[in-house]
Order: sequence, then C-alpha cells, then structure tokens
Amino acid sequence: MQKNPIVRALCVLLCLVTCAGYLCLQIHADTPKVGSVNAGAALLLDADSGRVLFEQHAHTRMPMASTTKIMTALVVLERCDLHATVSIDERAVGTEGSSVYLYPGELLTIEQLLYALMLSSANDAAAALAYETAGSIEGFAWLMNQKATELGLENTHFANPHGLDADGHYTTAYDLARLTAYALQNEDFLRIVSTQKKVIPLREQQGARVLRNHNKLLASYPNCIGVKTGFTKKSGRCLVSAAERDGVRLICVTLDCPDDWRTHTALLDDGFATYERVTLANENTYMTSLPVVGGTQDQVLLYTQAEVALTLPRTRNEIGCRIEAMHFYYAPIAQGEQVAYAVWTLDGQEIARAPLYAVHKVEQKKQKMRTPWDWLRMLLNQLKELL
Repeated sequence: MQKNPIVRALCVLLCLVTCAGYLCLQIHADTPKVGSVNAGAALLLDADSGRVLFEQHAHTRMPMASTTKIMTALVVLERCDLHATVSIDERAVGTEGSSVYLYPGELLTIEQLLYALMLSSANDAAAALAYETAGSIEGFAWLMNQKATELGLENTHFANPHGLDADGHYTTAYDLARLTAYALQNEDFLRIVSTQKKVIPLREQQGARVLRNHNKLLASYPNCIGVKTGFTKKSGRCLVSAAERDGVRLICVTLDCPDDWRTHTALLDDGFATYERVTLANENTYMTSLPVVGGTQDQVLLYTQAEVALTLPRTRNEIGCRIEAMHFYYAPIAQGEQVAYAVWTLDGQEIARAPLYAVHKVEQKKQKMRTPWDWLRMLLNQLKELL
C-alpha cells in the first residue's frame, strides 16, 4: 500500500498537539508559607521553569541600584573577549560611588574588570567596560535596553551601566529575576558572581587589589551561587540572590528591603522546603509502542530523547502520563522520526510534554504486482457480496 503523504500529514495535524518547546508548565501548586515581607517588592522564582513561587509588588517599577550590573556583565560577556586587555578610559576614572580606583591608561583584562564590577560593585569598572564595549555610556545603555527587549523585560529600562540614580532607570522584581535566570546560564557569569574573593593587579603589577564579594549569603547560606547587591538612598537596599540544592535552582529578589539578608534566607529556605526536582523521564527512555500498517513490522517503539524534569511541590497528588498519538501509522517510518507526544498531568492540569521518536525504522512492505485476472477475481468477489 503506497502511503499518501498528504493524508498522513493531515492525520498528524489532527491527532497531535504541537508545542513550542519540550516543557509547558501550567500547574496550580503549593506556595511557600512566608507571608508579606518588609520590602518594597519581592519575588522568589524557580529558575528552570520560570514559575513564580512567591511575589509581593513584583511588577511595580522601582530603582535597582547596583543590581543593574547583572545586565552590564551580561552584555559585556556576550560581546567581548574575556582575555582582551583594556586601557582604562580617563572618562571612567573617578566615577561616583563604589570604586576600585582605576588609573587612566591602566591595563586590565575584561575578566578582571568584571570581577571588580560584580564583587566590589565598582562603578568605575562599570564605566570602563561601557566605554570599551560601546564607546560611550549612552551607547552602552542602548545595548542594555536592546538586550532587555530581546528578553521580554517589559518593565525595565537602563540609563547607565552602574545603577546610580537617573531618570528612566528602573526595573521590577519580576524582570530582575528573569534576567538573572537567563544570565546564570552563562558559565562565565556564574563563575564570577559565585566567587567570594579575587585578587587583580594594581597599576601594572605595582600592587594588588583584593576584591571581596559584597554578597554575604555566599558565605552564610548553603549552596548560594550569587548574585548581586545594591544600594542608593533612593532605591534602598536591593539584593538578588540565587541558590541551588538537589537540582532546584531558586532566585530571590528584594527591592528596598532593610532586612534583606534574613528575608532572602527565609524565602529560600521555604522554597527548598516546599519544592523538589522530579524527573519524569530520563534521556533515551522507552515510553510505548504503536501499531504500524503496511510495514515490515507491525509495531514501532517510541522513546524520549532528552530528560524531562520539573520543580514540583513536595506535597502533591499522583502524576499521570498519557500518549498523544494517532491510532496507527503508515509505513515507512524513519529511525528517529517524531511521531507522538508524552504528556504528564497533575490535578487535571498539563505540566509537561515531550516529543516521542521512533527507536527503529519500519520499512514499507513490498506489495505483489496484481495481474488483470487478480483484479477480475476481486471484482467478482465484491459482486458476490452485494448479491
């Protein structure tokens, strides 16, 4: 039987539900037990799924102080060579606020400046990186805003690379958490923000600068991996933290929070106590088999290519799994061809889906050529049935 590709395509469209990615999260789950916190805005985010676990005024636009430097570092990392040497632009020297006291014409690498930026929160390092990357503060701010647009940060706008108070310089706890989740996927960013102490040169090896990370949670909170502190009189104390435990990565953001260290500790503790990482399917997991018509085999085995794992409430009902597929498939089927979906549900809500692929190929069965007498016999048999 010759497979009709148009018919098959229509069947697939009718019977399979497509999705933009491997995972789609739409669950109503337990939330951490922390009530309101003493902060202008706060948010706890599951970094892998993007699911908000706790929020308070999380979409209110507010100043962000030196947490701005998360975007500064990200833009630099995506555009510059870490090992490139920078001659410090004299316009960066003496920038207001926290500083590592750069000298005009001093030679440092991009990486060394990034350590100064993220550990010591050096505003002169932020300016030096901006001049090196874009030629001006305004040009670099444009790159920051371009990246914010690319990431869909609808309530974020940058006016400078360091976070000093300025008109049109704002973000939200939600946008800042999403930005951080994205930035932490960059291995160089993660390595830098999780470093507690770093030594970089002072004026061509005439001495050394000892940089100590302002983020106290790196030393006090188990499994903390970053990220950035900030403060101005206008913004109040700002803090973005991240911690990872047993496969769960949480990001906590507070803006204008006078007791930020204890607030982050409480929110992270409650998040880890409430949620866990659950593996629904391992890489290359056999899932099911489906019938095949007109093939050299009457079944095709299906498997998941990638791991499917989610952060889910520790207290939950049983997770269900169903296969979305046609009732049968026409041969041929190629090895590795996507033919169905596995769909996981919790409390009647879809929480994840993954495409299923053919473990092996199924070739089309060769049909014997029919003679005119074969066709005549078939016609006579049909006539007998009608009579």
